Amino acid sequence: MITTQVFELPPITDVDRHNILAAPRTADAHRALLAEVPAMNAVQIGGTASRIKLPNQFTVAAWNVERCLFPEDTAAHLAPSACDIVLLSEVDHGMARTGQRHTTEVMAAQLGMAYAFGVEFHELDLGGATERAFCKDDFNALGWHGNAILSSVPFERTAMIRLDDHGHWFASDMANVDTEQPRLGGRMAIIAIVPTESGPLCVVSTHLESNADAAHRHTQMRGLLDAIDTFASGIPVLIGGDLNTGNQLAPNFDWRDETLFSFAEDRGYAWDFTAPGNTTRPSLITRHPAREMKLDWFAGRDLKSLDSGFVASTMGDGKPLSDHDYVWCKAEFTE
Repeated sequence: MITTQVFELPPITDVDRHNILAAPRTADAHRALLAEVPAMNAVQIGGTASRIKLPNQFTVAAWNVERCLFPEDTAAHLAPSACDIVLLSEVDHGMARTGQRHTTEVMAAQLGMAYAFGVEFHELDLGGATERAFCKDDFNALGWHGNAILSSVPFERTAMIRLDDHGHWFASDMANVDTEQPRLGGRMAIIAIVPTESGPLCVVSTHLESNADAAHRHTQMRGLLDAIDTFASGIPVLIGGDLNTGNQLAPNFDWRDETLFSFAEDRGYAWDFTAPGNTTRPSLITRHPAREMKLDWFAGRDLKSLDSGFVASTMGDGKPLSDHDYVWCKAEFTE
């Protein structure tokens, strides 16, 4: 568990980049590189919270924003929901495809929220063909890509939980990995404790592996819940994010074939914070017109679900902001 907090993430040095590119594409080499890059071992915090404590009843959104090509539009699309907490995945920081911007910081400023951001991957290239179409530069200023939490109240504590360190997108023996997206890093979660009128609340933004089977995601969920027990023992928890449920589960790609659901239930979590219905759609990057999957979820512990739903990620003019709609839930503390 990584608990170091910084206000700025140090960039990859020329020496770092040389070492990364020259390293053998093995799990052991990846673990060594991961440990040596400071920005991948810290949580960046910033922004400004607008309130002191959350009420007993609160609203949370979770959204895979697919690189966050349009952070101002994305923030404006979220604003009507007036969420107290926003859990983000696939946010860029210093990537050519998103104008070298810190997309989390832009969204937090527009929404008047604090943020905690962690690096899931250091991207070694510009991305696939549809992503390169948005690049005005032929380099990434930083190359960070990760998860974040936006909060209307200050963070009491934050941490990053790495769910993989073996180099799923780096090691050459990994099957089914997109070779146009070589990366250092692995799936992870950002976890935070925030104050409420009823006591501390633990919120978690996570992103499980797409290029893997149900057993792999089950292992990731086990690691996540174990870490939460250490970080937030006895505290109500709400987990949200893209769990990639059903990916690589041919022929039906059915989320019901995942074992992580019953596993989390056995650990005291409920899934009724998630509205029914699929959450994916074609986008400017992911152009699969027939792609309809249920990937985005909430799981809560020691909380009561009051309401839930999802909001289409298309703007009024039909422009898609992401290949995921965003899910939301309203919850309250149990007595």
